[in-house]
Amino acid sequence: MAEWFKMLQASAKEVFYQGLYKGAATTWKLAKVVVPVYVLVTFLKHTPVLPWLTGLCAPLMGHFGLPGEAALALVLGNVLNLYAAVGVITSLALSPREVTILAMMLLISHSLPMEAAVCAQAGVNPLVMTLFRLGASLAAGLLLNALL
Repeated sequence: MAEWFKMLQASAKEVFYQGLYKGAATTWKLAKVVVPVYVLVTFLKHTPVLPWLTGLCAPLMGHFGLPGEAALALVLGNVLNLYAAVGVITSLALSPREVTILAMMLLISHSLPMEAAVCAQAGVNPLVMTLFRLGASLAAGLLLNALL
């Protein structure tokens, strides 16, 4: 067997194991956030807390075509990160339309405290950028609700 083929074979095996390791590490990192949030929201569904919160948020979330429960995903996504929002979204019975609206809003504004710190380091006013991202997220939610 040619020497170059042996090197290629060894390299492919190394790349495979490297990818397997990185994939497992990423899965573990995501699971540490998504699973506890999923369990917490599922637990809250069986208590009076989530229905109470839903009732408070339903009028506002209705403007975006979303149920009140979606407010929890927006809050966690904006304050913590997108993975926390995914944990909430997977525990709710949302339609594809609602998931699309919620996902667009979260893609525009998420992890606001962390990204505000990045903006400050980059020399951008973090308050202005945070308000802009929140405004753009709300506008996108209203627009998608009207279009979908």
